[in-house]
Amino acid sequence: MNRDAFGFAVADRLENGLGRTGEIRTPHGTISTPAFVAVGTKATVKTVTPEQVAATGAQTVLANAYHLYLQPGPDIIDEAGGLGAFMGWPGPTFTDSGGFQVMSLGVGFKKVLAMDAKGIANDDVIAEGKERLAHVDDDGVTFKSHLDGAMHRFTPEISMQIQHKIGADIIFAFDELTTLMNTRGYQERSLRRTTDWARRCVAEHERLTAERSNRPYQALFGVVQGAQYEDLRRLAAGSLADMDFDGFGIGGALEKENLGTIVRWVNEELPEDKPRHLLGISEPDDLFAAIENGADTFDCVSPSRVARNAAVYSPDGRFNINTARHRSAFEPIYDGCDCYTCQRYTRAYIHHLFKAKEMLAFTLCTIHNERFICRLVDDIRASITDRTYAAFKAETLGRYYSA
Repeated sequence: MNRDAFGFAVADRLENGLGRTGEIRTPHGTISTPAFVAVGTKATVKTVTPEQVAATGAQTVLANAYHLYLQPGPDIIDEAGGLGAFMGWPGPTFTDSGGFQVMSLGVGFKKVLAMDAKGIANDDVIAEGKERLAHVDDDGVTFKSHLDGAMHRFTPEISMQIQHKIGADIIFAFDELTTLMNTRGYQERSLRRTTDWARRCVAEHERLTAERSNRPYQALFGVVQGAQYEDLRRLAAGSLADMDFDGFGIGGALEKENLGTIVRWVNEELPEDKPRHLLGISEPDDLFAAIENGADTFDCVSPSRVARNAAVYSPDGRFNINTARHRSAFEPIYDGCDCYTCQRYTRAYIHHLFKAKEMLAFTLCTIHNERFICRLVDDIRASITDRTYAAFKAETLGRYYSA
């Protein structure tokens, strides 16, 4: 085991704010930051090949430990030589701990955890009309598979064992994910539980790293929870900063308008010499808010998910390409786009593919959307380096949200 195979160095800094550029070094390559991490939940970015993902400018991909644990199973991936070898991706890889899926699917909210919190808060939150599939205790979580109803158990140790077998370059500690509907008292109890789980993850990670010394080193990131409470977020960040983590994830439920503020609270407490990953964002205004407040990497399924519903990005905002006005639009999604799709195909053709229910529509729009977000983050990174960030932000967001 060579822990020196992983590292992080800061390059340029924003004149005002916590934003910075840098490099994350992993056994499978270097990530220039800030960077968008393409999401390949089940070891695939849906509808596109790894080669097509690389062509969008994505430097790294993130897969999900929960889904890969259920199918095909971590032993298969370990036997294949790890996640990258299994899926044919030569670059750096991430896996999240599975905690998000265990909790969110377990209470029936799926991806919607930052819900309207104006109602009465509860300790036992579950979506209306749903069955509770996950039960949390201080040792771990017992949950029912959404695939076949079989019962499973995740503890911090089991999450580490699964992620070590999956073999990503960057893995995350197992944490409890709350919702904005949970009471303050529950948030406090949950945070204590997550902090205890973090310590257990570090210990098991160290044991597995020594045991599997023939494998490339995997960097372990702790996950900062605390919902929208400043004292809890700062407490969580400070507690994790004292542990032997290689980097940090910022997770949990929050309202969009508070994203930048919460990221700033956390990053004011975390060490500057370790990378910070914000889980689950990709909208242009969120990217700027996250980066200027110190996030180095971030992931989201949104670019590929909305692509499969005919929504595509442009500098003038997002629009649906399957509407009637694009039926005879013999032009690219937008002029000046350098993606594979826009260099070869017209809106009219993609419109036709959606109307004909051809799967190629999903592929072409996914390529475009992933390229749009990767290029935007690349441009933000360049603007920090050349000290034009403020002007670039004003121009980009002013145009994108002008409609």
